[in-house]
Amino acid sequence: MQDNLNSMAPVSSLAVEDRSEFIWKCYAHVVGAIFALIAVEYYLFSSGVAGAIAGTMMQSPMLVMIGFVALSWGAGHVAHRLESTAAQYAAFAAFVVLWAVMFVPILGMAMVYGQQRGVNIIEDAAVVTVFGCAALIATVMITRKDFSFLRGVMVWGFFVAIGLIVASWAFGFDLGTWFSVGMIAFAGVAVLYDTSNIMHHYPQDKYVAASMALFASIAMMFFYILRLFMNRD
Repeated sequence: MQDNLNSMAPVSSLAVEDRSEFIWKCYAHVVGAIFALIAVEYYLFSSGVAGAIAGTMMQSPMLVMIGFVALSWGAGHVAHRLESTAAQYAAFAAFVVLWAVMFVPILGMAMVYGQQRGVNIIEDAAVVTVFGCAALIATVMITRKDFSFLRGVMVWGFFVAIGLIVASWAFGFDLGTWFSVGMIAFAGVAVLYDTSNIMHHYPQDKYVAASMALFASIAMMFFYILRLFMNRD
């Protein structure tokens, strides 16, 4: 998610060929980040490091949820403030590693859940996430509508989500199915917003920041779809 675009000419003012190149660069970087995240997760679980990480993080599950929402919100802002492309790549790589660490507890629980029920819940959640995000991205690309007006909804949703997580920790109530549904909807709004910014508002030299913002929203959607699938029983 990203809202602090600089004053350079937006990509929408460029020639068609340059716009197309920018958009495809963004999507290629998002796909590359997804494969990088998978590679890091494979290392963490195959090396046994994931067990130690999960044991520590599960002592404060509410902090993990707050951290994940904050990480998804802040990633694009950090990358965008870095001027050089090399610095943006470094920030993107660092955040991919952080996302991988944040995913460890829920992926570990999903593996146990899947083994007990004979299903691959991680794969199911990934498929739903891919189709959902593809539909949202296609909506923006086909309609060419500017969804920048959704920024207010995202800011409001961010503070509501943090407030609910803190309240559940403070007052001891469970964030159940409807919270996951709401966060999936929130992530969907973020995907629309980020895709719209890629098509209309980002400057040509910020394709790494644009990719990072969209990846953050997709990662958040996958997290809550996976959480929803695990809570459906």
